[in-house]
Amino acid sequence: MGKLEKITSIILWALLIVSAVLIVSLMVNISDNDADMAMGSWINSNLVWAYILLIATGALAVIANVFLMTTDFEKAKKGLLSIVFLGAILLISYLLASDAIPQFIGVQKYINDGTLTPKVVKLVDAGLYATYILFGLAILSITLSSATRLFKK
Repeated sequence: MGKLEKITSIILWALLIVSAVLIVSLMVNISDNDADMAMGSWINSNLVWAYILLIATGALAVIANVFLMTTDFEKAKKGLLSIVFLGAILLISYLLASDAIPQFIGVQKYINDGTLTPKVVKLVDAGLYATYILFGLAILSITLSSATRLFKK
């Protein structure tokens, strides 16, 4: 085991231990009393820890990919191509999206308090279109790969 592997292993075990201690402490201090300040502080501590882990893993993923791009140009080219493809799908989804607020029972409450705006509706609609397009592409790629495998035999 190399030096980098040992350091990585130690860091991962430390993160696991801190996470386990926080979760066990939260579970031990669970109460039904809404006014219990200790319960709120344990929930906040766990949320802050989750945010720290999320930000750290995101930063490490970006740093690792930048390092990979500088060391291996062929893989970097494929990665950039996939990012461009995803950007094109997001652009198409946004252009297809409508900003018309749907009418359903209770919608006026959300319009009045400012939660539901045309911008929010357009972003939600774009997210749905992106999901539909990616789902369709996934089904198409599964079908085509199966079909090409049948014709290869």
